[in-house]
Amino acid sequence: MANIKNLQMWKSICADARIGVSKSLFGLSTKVVYKPTNSIMNAKVLEYSNEDGVRIKRILESSIENLASAKGDFHPKPTHNGNYLAEVCMSQDCAFMAVLLLQFSELNYVPVTDVLFFEGNKASLVAKLFN
Repeated sequence: MANIKNLQMWKSICADARIGVSKSLFGLSTKVVYKPTNSIMNAKVLEYSNEDGVRIKRILESSIENLASAKGDFHPKPTHNGNYLAEVCMSQDCAFMAVLLLQFSELNYVPVTDVLFFEGNKASLVAKLFN
C-alpha cells in the first residue's frame, strides 16, 4: 500500500469534488473518502514491463464505450524496476478510481497519461487491470 499523499496525482485527487480529505489529530494521518459512497480510498503503485505498459496505455486511452473490448482478457503482471509505473487510487467498494500512468525517461518517471477518473462499472472494469 502506497502513501496516497506521495503520489504524483495527489493534487488532482484533492481537487476532485467527489473526494473528501480529512486529517486526524495533529495531521499525522490523512483519510481520503469517495463521498457518494463514503468509501475509503486506497493507493498502490505498480511497475510494468515496456510491453505491458504500452498495452495499458492503449487501453486507458480508448473510449469509454470501447473499454471492455480494448481490455479483453489482458491481465498485466507487475514487475520490479519496470519501464512503466501506474499510480492507482481506488475506493474500497470499487465505485471510483483514479489512474496515472508514467514511463521511465531520463532517470525519472514522467506522466504519459492525464490523471484518469472512472466511476461505477467502468471503475470496476479498469480495476481488474490492476488487481
